[in-house]
Amino acid sequence: MTLTGLPNVGPKLAENLRRVGLETPEDFRAVGAREAFLRIRAQVDPTACFHQLTALAGAELGVPKKAVPEEKKAELRAFFDSL
Repeated sequence: MTLTGLPNVGPKLAENLRRVGLETPEDFRAVGAREAFLRIRAQVDPTACFHQLTALAGAELGVPKKAVPEEKKAELRAFFDSL
């Protein structure tokens, strides 16, 4: 499977993941959504938004962004707001 085979990962997000050294879905899962987001923000796109974080979380969970549980979204919001 390629990165774009993950839910929520289109060409642009896949390119961002590759640019921070995450070449495969396995690479991405090994670091997780939060670490991948931090790398993207630090190395590629300092304006990466909350929606990108939730897209990554959905990809990690294997679900569409809209299907990320509300409890998980609240955790992600707290994490994002702390940055």
